[in-house]
Amino acid sequence: MRSSFLSESPCDEQHIHGYSFNPQSWLQVERGKLPKSSYPASSIESLIKIAEPPVVPLYKPLDYVEVLSRIHEELEQCRPSERPGLYLVQSQVFRGLGEPKLRQRSLHSAWRCASTVHEKVIFGAWLRYEKRGEEIISDVLASCRKCCREFGLLDVAFEMPVRNFEVIGSWETGSSSQVSSMVAFQIQDGRVTCDRCKIASLSIPFCSMLNGPFTESQLELVDLSENGISLEGMRAVSEFSSTCSLGDLPVEILLEILVFANTFCCDSLKDACDRKLASFVSSRQDAVELMTLAFEENAPVLAASCLQMLLQELPDCLADDLVISLFLGATAQQQLIMVGQASFLLYCLLSEVAMNIDPRTDTTVFLSEKLVQLAVTPTQKQIAFHQLGCIRLLRKEYSEAEHGFEVAFSAGHVYSIAGIARITGIQGQKALAYEKLSSVITSNLPLGWMHLERSLYSEGDRKLADLDKASELDPTLTYPYMYRAASLMRKKDAKLALEEINRLLGFKLALECLELRICLYLALEDYKSAICDIHAILTLSPDYRMLEGRVAASKIGTLLGAHVEQWNTAECWLQLYERWSSVDDIGSLSVIYRMLESDAAKGVLYFRQSLLLLRLNCPEAAMRSLQLARHHAATEHERLVYEGWLLYDTGHCEEALQKAEESISIQRSFEAFFLKAYVLADSGVDPSYSATVISLLEDALKCPSDRLRKGQALNNLGGVYVDCGKLDSAADCYTSALKIRHTRAHQGLARVHFLRNNREVAYEEMTKLIEKAKNNASAYEKRSEYCEREQTMTDLQTVTQLDPLRVYPYRYRAAVLMDSHKENDAIAELSRAISFKADLHLLHLRAAFHEHIGDVPSALRDCRAALSLDPNHQEMLELQKRVNSQEP
Repeated sequence: MRSSFLSESPCDEQHIHGYSFNPQSWLQVERGKLPKSSYPASSIESLIKIAEPPVVPLYKPLDYVEVLSRIHEELEQCRPSERPGLYLVQSQVFRGLGEPKLRQRSLHSAWRCASTVHEKVIFGAWLRYEKRGEEIISDVLASCRKCCREFGLLDVAFEMPVRNFEVIGSWETGSSSQVSSMVAFQIQDGRVTCDRCKIASLSIPFCSMLNGPFTESQLELVDLSENGISLEGMRAVSEFSSTCSLGDLPVEILLEILVFANTFCCDSLKDACDRKLASFVSSRQDAVELMTLAFEENAPVLAASCLQMLLQELPDCLADDLVISLFLGATAQQQLIMVGQASFLLYCLLSEVAMNIDPRTDTTVFLSEKLVQLAVTPTQKQIAFHQLGCIRLLRKEYSEAEHGFEVAFSAGHVYSIAGIARITGIQGQKALAYEKLSSVITSNLPLGWMHLERSLYSEGDRKLADLDKASELDPTLTYPYMYRAASLMRKKDAKLALEEINRLLGFKLALECLELRICLYLALEDYKSAICDIHAILTLSPDYRMLEGRVAASKIGTLLGAHVEQWNTAECWLQLYERWSSVDDIGSLSVIYRMLESDAAKGVLYFRQSLLLLRLNCPEAAMRSLQLARHHAATEHERLVYEGWLLYDTGHCEEALQKAEESISIQRSFEAFFLKAYVLADSGVDPSYSATVISLLEDALKCPSDRLRKGQALNNLGGVYVDCGKLDSAADCYTSALKIRHTRAHQGLARVHFLRNNREVAYEEMTKLIEKAKNNASAYEKRSEYCEREQTMTDLQTVTQLDPLRVYPYRYRAAVLMDSHKENDAIAELSRAISFKADLHLLHLRAAFHEHIGDVPSALRDCRAALSLDPNHQEMLELQKRVNSQEP
């Protein structure tokens, strides 16, 4: 999804006509409504304008491996109360690396080991916010008679530790024997009679008043009419003095008692009342009103309950001025009442949510300023000041932004130099900005972002050299590809421009790059390709706006629709088969998008869409499509299948099986059998599962379905047969799948040939896949297993060029170098990939290499960092244990 840091505030559609590129005018040229000469010569230049990449408000340490290793070591040695804060920093590292699943796991670890109720409430709310796209799962789980209890509302009163209150004894006085053991309290026109000794035991002030050297100690009637408590409230106080418990009282009476308890320092009564009041917080309005009272009366249990209710409603509650006033106006003492020692955690969450809503608002600034005030450790200062600097930069408050970046940089956050350089450049000192980044590059191990940032302050060959170096060091950075593509297009080399942007889109589906490719296609008047990418964008982000946020992508899609051939339902299915068989996932998405605009059955189409999105590594969009499939299911048994996939994709395998079985009980269908087989095959708990999976897939193939899904089922069945050693049956399945154009079956058939010791035939089979598949990095990788070393290295080099995120080629090349006794080169090969991709297998192999050459500290560092990625990885645990034993 395009970050809000990249887009300006959208304007009305009518305003796009004042922009240098008007898509409607552009397309009217082709409709014959405008003469070609009316098309301005500067339009291509405007169309492919590339915005500078944002300085992102993320924690990006120079060596994330070192930081993760240090955190892991501290987690092993620190006090339990320190662990949540360490997990928070770990989650910030993963956020900066673009690893949302690892980030969520760190937050989950923080929630699980939280030592206070406040930490539990904050991390629970954080996880709910992170998983807000999965709310439907609770509903689906409920239909399986299973509740999704995780991160639900806590019983704060129960969870808060109970204090031990001192019991106040009776004070002996000379006249005590002459005073009645009972005392009556006058409240307006009524009286409440109490046990003098028990009331006196509630607090030192009461003990002094009733048994000490005061007039009241000699009285049997004490007037409390001016102390703000009612008869009902005083009766409850009297009852509490005898039973140490408060009955079921209305909130108004409890509020009276809380104030009364504070007035007379009745700690045990106040605590009981505080806990009772916590159960009355049932809405945002309750929380705001009662939080104010909690501050006034120092009621921490009530305050924690109110906080939980407010955080439960993130992000919506941050649009409430009363809530914002409460969070921003809280003094240090009030923060202590509300959130204990977890203030930094709370404002870290709130400022992040506010940034995601709109980073430019005053609310975001004020919450980030609160975070800055609460930052104590160097790491906290790096996170807080850099974040505030980014927000100030967006608001064009350059002086304040520079201060934030400088403090973060001084605290050790080297990435903040990017913000300092931006401001220096804005002030017209590009040469100085260039020098500052050059100094960082020469003083540290250079990273891709450093060269990218320096490229912004130079021109010509020097700029391109920095961008090429940025791509070499970190091929995942989008700006270098976009800039090079735009430059090539301006030089009228459209073919090379497309090749450049396709390099990135081959392994990273970045919306801004799709947008640029659309602009290139428009410049080439290739409307068929342009609308294909528009459909992909709208599938991933229906509200996406192009051209710096000035025009909705759907608007351009509508304009383009008049320039492409319209297909009927049968033609759409033929087109889908064509693209599916050529492994053209974006093309397949486009066809499905067109079909969804017709009256076709939408449930099955949204389901196909979700499969493609998972293949393209877009899990959030896939989840959204699955939800739509469920909503549009034509039958009960179809709906159950989609619910099963929703459950499976979120880790609820047992419930997914239950849904599949329910669906089969209603009607035997291909998708129900396939779901059940898929879940069983993936779980693999029972060694005899293969026979069951085979039977289920055979049942699926007997049911009506289209060739796309039958090809997938045949492919999966072939895989199970291979695992069972039934190669002839596997070959038959793969051959049948290829007959109905399931192109990926070439890979399975190649595996069968290889297991039959026919390496050459296996190689040829994979070559067929490479020739047919549009996205073929995985095919080259698989083919590399079936050839000699020289060809293997060539294929794996091609894989790295096509998809630098695939880790196997780096591992293979490093292993070859290690075998050749080129240890330093082997480690450098792994380090090259590790610098931009946090991967367990890469770290594992590098740790083993470090151990081999006797570099125990480096091996231990890599072990700890790898265990941050997967704390339960058995091989890493064994390697760490072995390396630990070698440490002096």
